[in-house]
Parts: sequence; C-alpha cells; structure tokens
Amino acid sequence: MTDDITLEERKVIYRARRGLKELDVYFDPYVKNYYLTADPFEKQMFAELVDQEDPDLLDWFMEVSEPPRPELKDLIKKLKFYVHG
Repeated sequence: MTDDITLEERKVIYRARRGLKELDVYFDPYVKNYYLTADPFEKQMFAELVDQEDPDLLDWFMEVSEPPRPELKDLIKKLKFYVHG
C-alpha cells in the first residue's frame, strides 16, 4: 500500500480486519489488491460492508440471507469472485 492513503481509507482498511477466517479470506485479498484503486462508489460500498456485524456478513457470504441493498450483494459477489474465480 502507498503512503498517500486518506484517513478514511485507513479506517476502512483497519475495520476490514475481522479476525474471523471466513470473512478475512474475502476481505484481505480485496484490501491488498483492489480497494485503493476502486472507484469512489465501490469504496463507499466496501466501507458500508465492513461496518456490518459478523453474523450478518457470514449469512450474506454464505447466501443464507441477503444484504439490505443490492449494491452490497453485488460487491459480495465480486469479493467471492476474486477469491474463487
């Protein structure tokens, strides 16, 4: 990562560290490879995603339930694609 990261980007990156392997497997590669070059809307969606509670995130990633916004569902699909192809 570069030194010219904004404070808000730093906060999002920090919040993306969950300590829960099932989520970190998706969040870590995204943060390392895509987050800083994402467009502002995607960064906003990722910030909203990492603000959610772990049980909700697990349900959404495991497709037990759906996120409240379709944009979050689209981002989850993208994160899963980055890991699983």
